[in-house]
Amino acid sequence: MRIAPVLLAGALTLAGCGKSEPPAEAPATGEPGVEAPAPTVAPTAAMGEQIFRRCVACHTVDKGGSNGIGPNLHGVVGAAVASKPDFSYSGAMKAKGGVWDEAALDAYLKAPMKAVPGTRMAFAGVIDDADRKALILFLEEQSKK
Repeated sequence: MRIAPVLLAGALTLAGCGKSEPPAEAPATGEPGVEAPAPTVAPTAAMGEQIFRRCVACHTVDKGGSNGIGPNLHGVVGAAVASKPDFSYSGAMKAKGGVWDEAALDAYLKAPMKAVPGTRMAFAGVIDDADRKALILFLEEQSKK
């Protein structure tokens, strides 16, 4: 029965596991037992490049790039809506008017068919706020190249 002392030693060692000391700081929420949310990473253009991969089936972003199913998006940030002369926009997009500033892009990218009813862009949208911000940063960066 040499195994009994080994099992007893293991049991005693494990008995101390799982016990923790109280946290050094109170949780950020102020509520006992509720952990603070994990810190988020600020969106970057590099992250937006990854998000843009969802768009490449229909769009290009290179300067002088060709249109696809959708228009080339080089220079879109700050440009007038439906302003690419060599692309055939839907009537709804032509009627939208305005400028593709950050707020307009954010609303459109969140839910294209809701932001511009009648648009031909059959894309559900980019739901995550940080992903949309990153995508806009990427489009803005590409417009400077």
